[in-house]
Amino acid sequence: MSERQNSFSIKSWAEGDRPREKLLHKGKSTLSDAELLAILIGSGNKIESAVDLCKRILRDKDHQLKQLSKMSVEELQTYKGIGEAKAISIVAALELGKRHGNADFPIFPKITSSHDAYRVLHAIIGDLSHEEFWALLLDNSNKVINKHQVSKGGITSTVVDMRLIFKKALSCNAVAIILAHNHPSGTLKPSRLDIKLTEKIKNAAELMDFKLLDHIIVTEKSYFSFADEELL
Repeated sequence: MSERQNSFSIKSWAEGDRPREKLLHKGKSTLSDAELLAILIGSGNKIESAVDLCKRILRDKDHQLKQLSKMSVEELQTYKGIGEAKAISIVAALELGKRHGNADFPIFPKITSSHDAYRVLHAIIGDLSHEEFWALLLDNSNKVINKHQVSKGGITSTVVDMRLIFKKALSCNAVAIILAHNHPSGTLKPSRLDIKLTEKIKNAAELMDFKLLDHIIVTEKSYFSFADEELL
């Protein structure tokens, strides 16, 4: 390895400046986000150390881990020095952190309000860059017994086959249903299609003796409830 390349290696740094050693001897809280990420990827590229590479990635995301967590494996691999294995490690670690943040919330919670439903759904679709349509399936006491992805679409829409919703509801003996989809754009206003689809599913649910409790539109920062706005 040339002298220039070696100068970018973490191994050439003073031991106290190396992320792994720093964590061991000074504690995890002393490490920056870039240093923690550098431990995950282990090495950088020919012109950047792992820490410098991670600093650049974070800089591109305005130093916000929440924005970084939205990156796919493929997007991370556009950075020289980040291969598939390293990208998977980053995605997995950030997803684990996200789940840890929701660890105090029951896996199968009881829904008593639209905000309860939003909390469950935000953890699933709140920060996605594409639309997904989900159904929460509930028992007699309004406890969630299943979370079902109905469809996955593009940036502005997704196709919904309501037969799949009722098929899943029947298979798990659900009594009530809460519909949900996300708006990556951040807008909370339901579209005409949203309103029409909700009405169609509500009518079908009544025929099949299911209760449609709500339809929640989820964004990264807030939500819209059809039930709260008396649109059901």
